[in-house]
Amino acid sequence: MPYTFRHATLDNGLTIIAEIDPAAHSAAAGFYVRTGARDEATRDMGVSHFLEHMMFKGTDSMSAEQLNQAFDAIGARNNAFTSNEMTCFYAHVLPEALPRAVDLLGTMMRPALHQSDFETEKGVILEEIAMYKDNPFWVLYEACVERHFGPHPLSHRVLGTTESITALPRQRMKSYFDDRYAADNTVIAMAGRLDFDRMVDLVGERCGSWRRTGVGRDSSPPTLVGSDFTLRDAKVTRGYVLAMCDAPAIADERRYAAGILSQILGTPDNSRLHWALIEPGLAEEAQASFDAHDGFGEFFVYASGEPERLEEIWSIISKQLASLAESLTQDDIDRLLNKFVTGATIGGERPHDRMHRLGRMWTALGKYMPLEQELDRLAAVTLGDLREVHEAFPMTPVTIGRLLPEAG
Repeated sequence: MPYTFRHATLDNGLTIIAEIDPAAHSAAAGFYVRTGARDEATRDMGVSHFLEHMMFKGTDSMSAEQLNQAFDAIGARNNAFTSNEMTCFYAHVLPEALPRAVDLLGTMMRPALHQSDFETEKGVILEEIAMYKDNPFWVLYEACVERHFGPHPLSHRVLGTTESITALPRQRMKSYFDDRYAADNTVIAMAGRLDFDRMVDLVGERCGSWRRTGVGRDSSPPTLVGSDFTLRDAKVTRGYVLAMCDAPAIADERRYAAGILSQILGTPDNSRLHWALIEPGLAEEAQASFDAHDGFGEFFVYASGEPERLEEIWSIISKQLASLAESLTQDDIDRLLNKFVTGATIGGERPHDRMHRLGRMWTALGKYMPLEQELDRLAAVTLGDLREVHEAFPMTPVTIGRLLPEAG
């Protein structure tokens, strides 16, 4: 039996969506808030991610320990994540436990934000930032993003910086929460075996009093700044290079062709970069990806290897970028489509995966597309579509960053 899509909106603007499968053996729910690093003031960079942590610290009615024990009692697999554009809190459970899981998620979405918890968790965030400073890829990626977008908030780091988190007061976090964690800026996505009408009633009881704020976001494409730069770090022993290029936005139908194009160039195996760099032993890592966002998109290419060979590696990448359009074949498309269909079909059997696909799509686009329809859209991509995307977005690097050991 195929999934049935249902949609409801509460009087306060809170959206509830679901893909229902009476034959499923589990159910999942996620609260998606349309807010992330790009929606923060620069001085408060990292507040979205910090808030994600604070949600687990308890409410006025339940302590952190009680929340944790309550999720454990129903066997929930629950967690959260924060990105540049959204924050999500979710749980995957047996169907009979879904009402309790949604009630607990709705409860934790209105945290107490106690000052003592705020100070304790600030230390945890600072340790997390310090940990990422030891990851060469993230050091280079964040430096590239900052130069790529310049003063635009898209340059913000999801974790924030040591300086922004240290200086952040609880009251500014509370103001950010009150503004952006609004009913009309939240989507509740569900999938699996569930009673939709009952769940809508339950959400109304738990979340019907949430305020509507009319908060929005400037989704106009940013003006890219970019630069060509080199960082040196005594802690690294390899060479790293990362390039960022303009690409279609999430609402652009060309995103399907862009996704296939990036995979032909740099999927971890059997791609242009794999055969040009990994197989001959010139590089240890080589990949390309496409990320579509609200109002913009980006291709990025990344590789690492011996420091003295980094320019040779970059020269080969540049040649692959320049020759990609003319080297495309129908076999490239067919091979990747088979992988996409297999992966999507396997994921489609899990309510957890379907819930995340549903929530991300509605939060980003405000609309629903069945998985089968999206796979049909992918299957319709032609060589002409790939070449058209490459012509419009030619993968000409706007930002090129290198990370090398300190000069001897």
